[in-house]
Amino acid sequence: MAKKRPQTKAKRPQLTDAEIPAVGAREPCPCGSGRRYKACHGRAAAHAVTELVQRPFEGLPGEGHWVALRELVPAATVELTLRGGLPEGVPSVTLATVLPMAWPALRRDDGSVLLGLQNDTPSGDISRDLADTLRRALEADPGTPVQARRAPADGPRMQDLLDAEGAFEPVVHSGFEFWVPDPENAAPEVAASLERANAAAIPTVRLTGVDAAYWCETPDKNHLRWVMLHPEEQLLDALARLHAAGRSNLGEGTRLVGSFRAHGLTVPVWDLPSAVTADDVEKPAAEFAERLVAALESDAPLTADERRARGGLTNRQVTLS
Repeated sequence: MAKKRPQTKAKRPQLTDAEIPAVGAREPCPCGSGRRYKACHGRAAAHAVTELVQRPFEGLPGEGHWVALRELVPAATVELTLRGGLPEGVPSVTLATVLPMAWPALRRDDGSVLLGLQNDTPSGDISRDLADTLRRALEADPGTPVQARRAPADGPRMQDLLDAEGAFEPVVHSGFEFWVPDPENAAPEVAASLERANAAAIPTVRLTGVDAAYWCETPDKNHLRWVMLHPEEQLLDALARLHAAGRSNLGEGTRLVGSFRAHGLTVPVWDLPSAVTADDVEKPAAEFAERLVAALESDAPLTADERRARGGLTNRQVTLS
């Protein structure tokens, strides 16, 4: 019998990951592996989109306020400063806690843009999803909302679109009248929607003497929720030192009760008597900030009492995101 000639396969050109186009999940991968896209290069692409960014607002002006407006504040707006200035025909861009109908964004009749912050986001990077929504809103026809979608994995983030030197000054509102240009003359169905939304909003006030601290009123007691940028472990140690020493309160009848964990930051929470207003807590909060700076500077091992205090604070920590 004649010998079979060994068969040789021509080498396929090697493509880099960046050169491989995205296709349907069940289609053959363009790299030539013979596997479906979802089991080959599509796996990495999907992971890049869904991977959770633990601290999505890091690097943005007012990071603590971004977290507060995303998780804690019912009704607030902030004028955003875009890198390179506003496009022609867009008089302003405003970040809002929430928009009517839970729209991700709205291009108003006058061309201005409202960007909603408290919407569910389809990927693991809130900043990238917001940037994608904002870019589409800037190009939308006036008078139209922008619908949600999953942002491209290689799309820009808010850190790329906003001026890093721009101010970030939230304005807290008692209701959602900012939804419409003329709420007093709104159509009956719009007025009814506003009334329902306003009734559900918890009265909230931003403190002026310290950064990213918000007082709120509830039926039984008031609270102060303060978003802090310090590393979590260091901050918990410092809070434990103050708590064990009886110096963690904000005045008579107030109590540090625990903290939230939100978007990579820690948010200590105090219970306040119902008679304590936001103005009443301004001075005690500023004094606490000074005590906290001193406690953060200590690197001494925690005492037994401080370890117990830290354990209590940790046990009462709730993760919001």
